[in-house]
Amino acid sequence: MMTNLFSIFDPSTPNFFSSNWISALIPLLLLPPVVWAMPVRWTQVIYLTLSFLFKEFFPLLKKSAFVLIMALALFFFISLNNIMGLAPYIFTATTQLVFTAALAIPLWLTLMLYGWLNNPSNLLIHLIPQSTPLILMPFMVLIETISNIIRPLTLTMRLTANMVAGHLLITLLNSMDFTPPLLATPLLFIIKQLLLLLEIAVAIIQAYVFSVLMTLYAAEFTN
Repeated sequence: MMTNLFSIFDPSTPNFFSSNWISALIPLLLLPPVVWAMPVRWTQVIYLTLSFLFKEFFPLLKKSAFVLIMALALFFFISLNNIMGLAPYIFTATTQLVFTAALAIPLWLTLMLYGWLNNPSNLLIHLIPQSTPLILMPFMVLIETISNIIRPLTLTMRLTANMVAGHLLITLLNSMDFTPPLLATPLLFIIKQLLLLLEIAVAIIQAYVFSVLMTLYAAEFTN
């Protein structure tokens, strides 16, 4: 029984057997056969998406193109989880801070460690923007340091908040099924379908934003 509106995000299985998180691995089980074993129309869509993202991200990482593997994998993994979470009775992993933080924090720490070990001068240069007055340099170093530290937090909160907001809107509309008059039912159905299309677009856009930001951070740490 749902005690409040946010109960839709509570795990529905016991702690010792939390099968909800299996939904996060379903795309990994479904995608390889679609791409390699069974060439269908979806394969062409995936290839076109890969080529588009590669053209978008490559100018940012010319010196470290190997990081593109991470960005492309992030986009597909997050977008598939977001879209599958819109289906009924499927646990949406990206609405949980634990899941999004587990993506953002290790990647950010890895990039920071790689940058400090291989290109520390570049990281120090980014702490002081060009043409900064001498008197403002200590403050700019402090501000830029804080900005770098909170990056994984902003990545985590942005993805989670956007997915939670969409699911709450869908739940609120579904709660109106038993109250509207008969004449308003077709209008409510159309609104739900439009909202579902909007949420699919949001799911893809949020995956794109997450991967773009990680690519920009990687370009700052590696180039």
